[in-house]
Amino acid sequence: MGNRSGGAAKRVFPLSETTGEGVRSRASETGSRRTRFPGNKMTATILEFLIVLAAILLGARQGGLAIGYWGGLGLVLLAVIFGVTPTAPPVDVMLIIIAVCMSAACMDAAGGLDFLVRIAARIIRSNPKYVSIIAPLVGFFLTFFSGTGNLIFAIHPVIYEVAYSAGVRPERPMASATVAAQVGITACPISAATAALLGLFAAYGHADVTLSSILMVTFPACLIGVLVGSFVYMFWGKELKDDPEYQRRLKAGLVEPPEAISDAPLPKGARLSVVIFLLGVLLIVLAGFFPELRTINGKAVSMSLVIEMVMLAGAALMAAFCHANLDVASKSPTLRAGVVSVGAIFGIAWLADSFIGANKGFFMELAGDLAAQAPWLFAFVLFFMSALLTSQGATTRAIMPLGLTLGIPVPLMIAMFPAVNGLFFLPITGPALSAVSFDRSGTTKIGKYILNHSFQIPGIVMVVVSVLVAMLLTQLGL
Repeated sequence: MGNRSGGAAKRVFPLSETTGEGVRSRASETGSRRTRFPGNKMTATILEFLIVLAAILLGARQGGLAIGYWGGLGLVLLAVIFGVTPTAPPVDVMLIIIAVCMSAACMDAAGGLDFLVRIAARIIRSNPKYVSIIAPLVGFFLTFFSGTGNLIFAIHPVIYEVAYSAGVRPERPMASATVAAQVGITACPISAATAALLGLFAAYGHADVTLSSILMVTFPACLIGVLVGSFVYMFWGKELKDDPEYQRRLKAGLVEPPEAISDAPLPKGARLSVVIFLLGVLLIVLAGFFPELRTINGKAVSMSLVIEMVMLAGAALMAAFCHANLDVASKSPTLRAGVVSVGAIFGIAWLADSFIGANKGFFMELAGDLAAQAPWLFAFVLFFMSALLTSQGATTRAIMPLGLTLGIPVPLMIAMFPAVNGLFFLPITGPALSAVSFDRSGTTKIGKYILNHSFQIPGIVMVVVSVLVAMLLTQLGL
């Protein structure tokens, strides 16, 4: 990976740099402060931080687009009251999300997602007794190939059907697969979080860090994390027949037989749409591993642009040859989820980026020594912020610049990347709520004290193991 020491913090903001978007003045992107607040700098920074924290908490409480709305309001307050100059919004990350979701929505309209779900169902049903291991692996690879963890919604009924029919406690595969689908984000070449991390490295003077540099660490680390977490949770809780809540529901007639999964004929272009989409993913991976494939006139095109171009081109081919109904594609849940993600990143990541840029000197003075002595503590910051932001992409774009500003070594930043998968910590995300609702046995649940829910144990094990394995891999020079 070349020189990835992270560099001294004194030159993380050069005057100008060549990035995937051309030569841009860092002065226009890095937040600055025109003194308006009458108090001292520390007081101003603390008050600004409280505004950022309030925006995150209020947005997380309302969910969805509200995170973006509150982020925008917070940015206005920082600018008007404290004289903080806003940074450039995270346009590349937002465009990647839109491009991937447009392509996935077109594949959905052609029947491709139904085809993927049926393949996943066959794999899960292949060995029911080991559904607690197979289901999380299926969830992980669905995310790896699609760039979104939302496909787990479609296989929740399959997982429940197989587990319940085999007498396996449904909580085990339901919770593990739900978390594994999120962990797959940081191992995926086309996810917004991965693209955001790659773009940040380029913008902060580490253009030698490539997609392959990231994936060679995060993919095996996250896969091992999923396997270990699934294995640990495979023995969690009482067996289904001995579970008191299940027995209560059974006696009350609240547990219905699993619903049959539809085997209706697929549309003509379903299989071809999946082939086109996966070939696009393969092309992106190859372009990341072999920069010469994306070199034009002696200059490598940024991976952000490659992802955007390939995804849009794939959607065009699907629209032309797969009989995709574009009206259906425009109303696809995948596209709607993408819009919500873009809104969240637009507001809250822009707010956090501006706050960090305006106070980078303060952070260096306050946390510089801590970052040098115990930089691994930054993983906890990523974890808990992702739990609040409920988005790996938003967390990466909003919080990772702080680590780069503090001068944390690049290999360690890559190793800590899987820590942004803390979405499970608060059981407020769509996949978590979906898993609870689909498990009619009552074993997958949100506890009385909120944090004692079904996703906590597999989630913590998967994230901790992923980060530790990634640190080991970076120590070995991978």
